Amino acid sequence: MAVRIGQGFDVHAFTEGDHVMLAGVRIAHDRALKAHSDGDVALHALTDALLGALALGDIGHYFPDSDPRWRGADSSRLLATVLEEVHAAGWRVGNVDLTLICQAPKVAPHVAAMREHLAGLLHCPLDAVSVKATTTERLGFTGRGEGIAAQAVALLQRD
Repeated sequence: MAVRIGQGFDVHAFTEGDHVMLAGVRIAHDRALKAHSDGDVALHALTDALLGALALGDIGHYFPDSDPRWRGADSSRLLATVLEEVHAAGWRVGNVDLTLICQAPKVAPHVAAMREHLAGLLHCPLDAVSVKATTTERLGFTGRGEGIAAQAVALLQRD
């Protein structure tokens, strides 16, 4: 069976607000993520991983921040659009592994909801979706609470 692997990374700084979106889940927080879309770093990294697996470019190519259509866009919609391209090319998601990097908000209470949301978006079983979080022990911009980063890896299999 043919497989492809892609990796993605995204980062957004904090700004004024009352929640963040992470892996499609709204999490109450004393700040929001500054972005052209909803700023969901998890979905942006995952979208880039899918694009990378098929050498289709990056999220900025598909959804440029200069295009007003994507202002405030739900990143689940962006991921779904790219997933259509993946399926049209004859591939399906085998599994994904996502790491969120932040001091706050606490991610652990939301991991189950994130995994369920992602499994639904990706049309794959729950046990094919990994979501975990880590801190940087207060080092760097994430450690200082200036923003959130995310890394993602996706395995695609021939459909």
